[in-house]
Amino acid sequence: MIRVSPSHSSLRRFPVPTGTSPALTTPVPGALNNERARELAAQFPLLQRSVMDQPLVYLDSGATSQRPQSVLDAEFDFLRSSYSAVHRGAHTVAVEATDAFEQARETVANFVGAGPREIVWTSNATEAINLITYAFSNASAGSNGAGEASQQFRLGPGDQIVVTESEHHANLVPWQELCARTGAELRWIPVDDHGVLDLPAVDSVITEQTRVVSFTHVSNVTGAVNDVAALVDAARKVGAFTVLDACQSVPHLPVNFHELGVDFAAFSGHKMLGPTGIGALYGRAELLDVLPTFLTGGSMITSVTMERSEYLPAPTRFEAGTQRISQAVALAEAVRFLDAVGMENVATWESELGQRLAAGVAQLPGIRLIGPQPGVDRVGLASVVVEGVHAHDVGQLLDVAGVAVRVGHHCAQPLHRRLGVTATTRASTYLYNTTDDVDRLLNELAGVRRYFRLED
Repeated sequence: MIRVSPSHSSLRRFPVPTGTSPALTTPVPGALNNERARELAAQFPLLQRSVMDQPLVYLDSGATSQRPQSVLDAEFDFLRSSYSAVHRGAHTVAVEATDAFEQARETVANFVGAGPREIVWTSNATEAINLITYAFSNASAGSNGAGEASQQFRLGPGDQIVVTESEHHANLVPWQELCARTGAELRWIPVDDHGVLDLPAVDSVITEQTRVVSFTHVSNVTGAVNDVAALVDAARKVGAFTVLDACQSVPHLPVNFHELGVDFAAFSGHKMLGPTGIGALYGRAELLDVLPTFLTGGSMITSVTMERSEYLPAPTRFEAGTQRISQAVALAEAVRFLDAVGMENVATWESELGQRLAAGVAQLPGIRLIGPQPGVDRVGLASVVVEGVHAHDVGQLLDVAGVAVRVGHHCAQPLHRRLGVTATTRASTYLYNTTDDVDRLLNELAGVRRYFRLED
């Protein structure tokens, strides 16, 4: 691993400048371009800072996006004026908090084409997927409110759960554990040499024994956009439930869960201009109402005796304990920001940035592009392998140049293993990035192998 001097350590802390908060302006719909992206970036305080005495180029939104001032203000204003427990108190502040909490649910539900009763608040998408798997497990065990209607979720030996070879660990490990608990078999749809899903293999992987098909909408490693319609259709033909990992699609593409036809979906707030600590599970209302509970305790019950408990309808039956109240309010404000920009505009701009990334990398000698090749549909994300240089070393050199990227296996070890690499360097854009940001990354990448004297 490369070692940089203490003055250039990527662990060095830089104070955020004070007195530089931008004046707020409400985004207006319209095609995104460099000028508009810069205008939007001005609304994000962190993007105004420098790193290593260089203007920051933030290309790690696939991991965690930045927050505009309006989102920061929305959470602080709520905490300052209406913070209280929800669904518990009858006093004025508690009622205000509950109203804000439920209005946030409605705002987020509308954003993803769902009804408010179909959105369950979770801490993140990982918890949302675990909620599903443990609910299926409880149905199989006949516990946590499992009734006759929940028998449709029972799993056992002879049943199959299908995922893909490109899944984030959050949409793989919970299913592995569910198979271990129930005796079901885990199967997966393979990827090709570029890490793109092998759709012709679907018909042989999904069989009459398949009960669940869980897959990512957009790969967090390759940026490939999977054919949701084809996978949903294949699952429906055998009567299997579909679960969509929408973490990399909800922030970047127009998404309507009803139109996509999936049964369940998961996404996280921190990848879509919102705070950490909040995500959501989408489930079709008729399924959530009969799905056994996962976490149990206060606030999700109708009656409790010393012998047994009765649970509220969805979504409250899945929201035990004190909830993510201010985070929900902030996420709703993030959704309003995205709605104001227009998700079609976001998707078009990021597609352009993604193609610029792919085409630029393809022209760099000694650097391999992972995922769809130039000209093939992708979001504004690209992972690369620099021949002869570990991804962590690449990331440190870029950091010294003020370019923030992600390095490692991105919680997708099976995909990296399939592609014959241990780690990649990933750049991911968002609505506040420009073509200049992409070009700055490409220019820095071009010099990595020369730095290590692997080429002239």
